[in-house]
Amino acid sequence: QVQLVESGGGLVQPGGSLRLSCAASGSRISMYVLGWYRQAPGKERELVASIYNRFASQVVDSVKGRFTISRDEARNVAYLQLNSLKPEDTAVYYCYAKFRGTTEISTWGQGTQVTVSS
Repeated sequence: QVQLVESGGGLVQPGGSLRLSCAASGSRISMYVLGWYRQAPGKERELVASIYNRFASQVVDSVKGRFTISRDEARNVAYLQLNSLKPEDTAVYYCYAKFRGTTEISTWGQGTQVTVSS
């Protein structure tokens, strides 16, 4: 079973950038679809981005053109690059892993806080 640890969150001004990392251990990420959800205060957790392999990924419309998801199989890490951040991007960001061929998320990270404020 894979374990996930996120890092890279913090406080940033509107228009700024952050890079979130999701470090995996216990298993190779090549066996998993990886991605990121976020949860803002008082709101439901929402999907932000998913990555299937180096060449196939998707992000939701609200972050398209600003967020980029990637994965480094050699380092066993996934990344979420957040650019042109807005106050409404403030949330706890959670990395997830879903074993290939399954529909259920098998593992969640503990979350990392992103706060966008001047």
